[in-house]
Amino acid sequence: MAVGEERPAKRAAPVRRDARRNRELLVEAAREAFASQGLEAPLDDIARRAGVGNATLYRHFPSRAALVDEVFRDALAGTVAAGDRARDAADAWEGLTGYLDVVFAVLAADRGTNDLMTTGVEGVRSLDAVHAHNRETMDLLIGRAQREGSVRADVVTEDLLLTLAALGRAVPALAATAPDGWRRPLALFLDGLRASAPAGPLPGPALTGAELGAVLRDLGPHRAK
Repeated sequence: MAVGEERPAKRAAPVRRDARRNRELLVEAAREAFASQGLEAPLDDIARRAGVGNATLYRHFPSRAALVDEVFRDALAGTVAAGDRARDAADAWEGLTGYLDVVFAVLAADRGTNDLMTTGVEGVRSLDAVHAHNRETMDLLIGRAQREGSVRADVVTEDLLLTLAALGRAVPALAATAPDGWRRPLALFLDGLRASAPAGPLPGPALTGAELGAVLRDLGPHRAK
């Protein structure tokens, strides 16, 4: 090398082909395990499904949260898109009910997604934006529906999110017995939101955002069997 000539920058070593393949196998195995067993699916089982050892799993994903983040980073894009469509609906009530129909169909199809959407799961960074988008969608639709006179005036977003989370936790069991079994309790809940003929004012104060977060964390993910 000539005097004064700069050394070429070192390139990062490429990820070995077998390492990339192992990572892909782990993500696919985790996706299948979470869908059927929830986010508490045993990591040993996931490694076994992928055909690798536990050490390989932890080398790629040092924590369960890191693996969950990788599996679900793009999985909820459809839910976000449904929220955007609901915000643009000409009628806020129709937008709200259509959005919840999409969300609950997803909750019924995949236990891992159910855990993500109905509980507070810490350490999954990609989920924060999804929860924020969902809350903003609910805020906008409830506010518009109240101004349009279709939703009772004493309902707040925390009322909606808490009740939907509790109902959503029951969806996998309902779907296992009757695929569309969740539609009836959801319809009953939505009827209770209507402003047309409320039975009376809601009792007690509404939850704060912080109180709602604590309740969702305590619900916890579905436990693997």
